[in-house]
Amino acid sequence: MRNVARFKDPAPIPSEILDPLIAKAERPSRYTGGEWGATVKTEGDFSFCMVYPDTYELGQANQAVRILVNAVNARPNLRAERAYLPAVDFIETMRQEDVPLFSLESRRPLGSFDAVGITLPHELAATNVLETLDLAGIPLRAADRSEDDPIILGGGPCALNPEPFAPFFDILTIGEGEEATPDTLELIRQLRQEGKSREEILRRVAKEIPGSYVPRFYRVLDEAEAQATGSWVAPLEEGIPEVIQKRVWEGFAESDAWEPMVVPFAEVVHDRVNVEVLRGCARGCRFCQAGMMYRPVRERSAHNIVSAVLRGIEETGYDEVSLTSLSSTDHSQIPEILERLNGACAGKGIRISLPSQRLDSFGVDMAALIAGQKKGGLTFAPEAGTQRLRDVINKNVTEEDLFSAIDAAFAAGWRRCKLYFMIGLPTETDEDIKGIASLAQRAYDRAKAAVPPDQRGSVRMSVSCAVFVPKAQTPFQWDGQISPDETLRRVKLLRNSVKYRAVDVNWHDPKTSFVEAVMSRGGRPVADALELAWKRGARFDAWMEHFDEEAWRSAMADTGVDPEAIAQQGYETSYVMPWAHISMGVSPRFLALERKRAEQGITTPDCTFDACSGCGACPSLGVDNQLQATRSIKGDASKEVATTEGEVS
Repeated sequence: MRNVARFKDPAPIPSEILDPLIAKAERPSRYTGGEWGATVKTEGDFSFCMVYPDTYELGQANQAVRILVNAVNARPNLRAERAYLPAVDFIETMRQEDVPLFSLESRRPLGSFDAVGITLPHELAATNVLETLDLAGIPLRAADRSEDDPIILGGGPCALNPEPFAPFFDILTIGEGEEATPDTLELIRQLRQEGKSREEILRRVAKEIPGSYVPRFYRVLDEAEAQATGSWVAPLEEGIPEVIQKRVWEGFAESDAWEPMVVPFAEVVHDRVNVEVLRGCARGCRFCQAGMMYRPVRERSAHNIVSAVLRGIEETGYDEVSLTSLSSTDHSQIPEILERLNGACAGKGIRISLPSQRLDSFGVDMAALIAGQKKGGLTFAPEAGTQRLRDVINKNVTEEDLFSAIDAAFAAGWRRCKLYFMIGLPTETDEDIKGIASLAQRAYDRAKAAVPPDQRGSVRMSVSCAVFVPKAQTPFQWDGQISPDETLRRVKLLRNSVKYRAVDVNWHDPKTSFVEAVMSRGGRPVADALELAWKRGARFDAWMEHFDEEAWRSAMADTGVDPEAIAQQGYETSYVMPWAHISMGVSPRFLALERKRAEQGITTPDCTFDACSGCGACPSLGVDNQLQATRSIKGDASKEVATTEGEVS
């Protein structure tokens, strides 16, 4: 642990110390701050720093950081800044010079802020969270922090199973943070002014701020207790919620779609204006965590979106705009939005992109609407190579949907297309793997047929394969992951099945996907393995050049964690998983029913177009009590399965 005491001074790190170090960095623009659009707020007596636990290029594009910084700064008494984890070269420089992690806006040490928020974007960022805390001079574990240390908040997708992260956070916010984060900070500020202790502040947050999980007030149960009671944790005192219900920002649809953004000095990932048009997805892909997490579906109006795009272009100078959501072409007014934007941007060289195009929404008219003057590559996600497996995962698209989308896109001028699949999905067979090769080759044939003969040489088709990772709060949370060796066998089968040289096959590293599955499905004991892996050098695990498998393997062995059992074990739907105390609004009964339908290859329609599927996420329809539902499933599993079979027969 670094010298914590010296990082409590709220003064900025002197320029005469920091500037020469930044000048020697691999990319100095990562650390300079002062970008166009950055907010330097001086009023407010409570300071908060929002951190993305990876490099600036990735974090600057993250909408969660942008949204939460803006939301906090909108409160008169609060001021928010940003920080990102430095790249490896600058981390080493900072450690050698004993310089702590600092914010971009004021260059203050993170240890001097009143509170620090760290978003949890994916499981492979776990060791980076610890690297962030240590580089800031903040004790890793909440239990070791003093009254003067910042209160550490977390949230994001990984909070759906917070247990591997629980010892390192004072507060984990479950769900959407636009209101929850400022509300939490306001309460902390008030209680600090009243002279309350750290423990009393956290107790009040746990009891008074909905969606707040404060791990220190829960006892971890053993497996027998968990399976008997329906939860792996139990409150230590009265008033602490048994189940933490996610926060939903009900004002999303009416809120201004323009979210003020920072324009970086250097190119970053997704370097463009991003406007969120839609939140949530009711398509119901059974592997998709985000599709369950962000329910119910809410969309902004066409006028709101168009106004935000035009304002964003004017204020930032970007010539590319992305209309973001989980499924942007599902917006009920998307044709009108694109027509209006095309008219407003005609002749200006502005490119409008939809990063999440669905096969069954992307017809000839849609292709023409987003064609514009610049055409990059398109990505379509059939996910599986056969219709049988697409029905299992509830993809609800057919080969003809894909071929129609390709016909439209390549006729409209596109020449490059990526097809995204998953390997290791539940019930997958070798025939499904061979189906990926067959589908990709036929898609390539359709693409070539859709373009003039003299342009067919420019047609490119690639296949990208991710390894299925079972995620918390999804119908496939009870399914195990195939082993890394089996993954490589299936990849080899796929590569041997693709006969066209023009079809490239790429795949994710199964070793990193294995660690991802351990973090996704593990309980509180995984936290010890995480900390030891970090101490042995694991960091930037999502970067292949930095991933250290041995650090993880040895750490899990030495802490008694069985990674194969966590990642690969399959369970009945009556089994209580480590995140049963976290409710995302979607009923455990619905997840179990969907898992049973998957076994039978029965699909569930999108409830935005058909009847309500009864998932429980819409507040107006009521939400099942998570713990009661889990106990009911556990206590009467045979009845539940029989009911499920009757419902899907």
